[in-house]
Amino acid sequence: MVTEPRRVTVSHAAGQYEVSIGRGQVGDLAAIAERVLPGRRLVVIADRTVGRLVAQPLKVPVLLVPAGESAKTRRRWADLTDQLLDLGLGRDGALVAFGGGVVGDLAGFVAATFLRGIPYLQVPTSLLAMVDASVGGKTGVNTHHGKNLVGAFHPPAAVIADPGVLTTLGRTHLRGGLIEAVKHGLVADAEYYDWIEAQAEPLLARDPTALATLVERSVRIKGEVVGADERESGRRAVLNAGHTVGHALERLAAYRLPHGEAVAAGLVVEGVVAEALGLAPEGLAADLTRRLRALGWQGTLPADDDGLLAAMRHDKKVRGTVIQMALPRAPGGLAAEAGGWTTATSDDIVRQSLGAARRLLDG
Repeated sequence: MVTEPRRVTVSHAAGQYEVSIGRGQVGDLAAIAERVLPGRRLVVIADRTVGRLVAQPLKVPVLLVPAGESAKTRRRWADLTDQLLDLGLGRDGALVAFGGGVVGDLAGFVAATFLRGIPYLQVPTSLLAMVDASVGGKTGVNTHHGKNLVGAFHPPAAVIADPGVLTTLGRTHLRGGLIEAVKHGLVADAEYYDWIEAQAEPLLARDPTALATLVERSVRIKGEVVGADERESGRRAVLNAGHTVGHALERLAAYRLPHGEAVAAGLVVEGVVAEALGLAPEGLAADLTRRLRALGWQGTLPADDDGLLAAMRHDKKVRGTVIQMALPRAPGGLAAEAGGWTTATSDDIVRQSLGAARRLLDG
């Protein structure tokens, strides 16, 4: 079924791009690509799983990468750029990132650096990528030190979000997108935060109208934030809520832990930190845990405080040796220190909060 797309415009320093949200768009991708990237020679980058499950009608070369975070490396970036050179792609070329957030980050980084920058079209096929990763122009790869530590800001020409492709999405990956949406509500929109809880059943059942509304509302939140702070020098840090701990958990698990699962645990821990620092009311973390459990999340925390603290020190927000977190103040708002949107924490507070979060999650 084809529906009239909902459209959200995202601004950036060089102009703007459109996020189009509607069922049936993937089937019309050739016409959309010609409209967005007229006359360009296209190459698709997709992961092997998506390539098997979701048909895309472009009759152009397709470069496949392994599914998952293991594909987001400098070596894979080099392999892809070499393949593009072997194909003879020039400055009249453009890429189509067809897949989840990993493909979007990787293909976007290839586009940002190939011939010093060519355009690309984001076609996210996971809910997490639709609500978050495909919007904002952040591209990059991982290193053994941590996630997304090598990259560039390179906005897409457009984002085509087709909720119809989510029928092939596994429950864990569906939940990952819902968790990221919960984060958006927690830091920016209390009414949306409550709407997600009220709509948990249809969202988990993949109701197309509920999913389209979720994607649109999250994209509007993220688009407004990144439009005001494209280079992550200020308010954009609010979108990092849950990610200081979440990225540390992913690193500790050698990136075998799905991003959404890690962020859920990170949100709970950072909620406890916010309470411990007197920035959030008592009970915020418990209420957040209840909401995440209602979405089917059953995560816990590893008993490795030293390992987690060491991994947190590789976070981009660290200043010197001080761990900084984007901490919730209350649903719909973030705690901001004078001069910044992140809050300095101490190792003692983090250790205490990890223990309290474990008790909360085990309770």
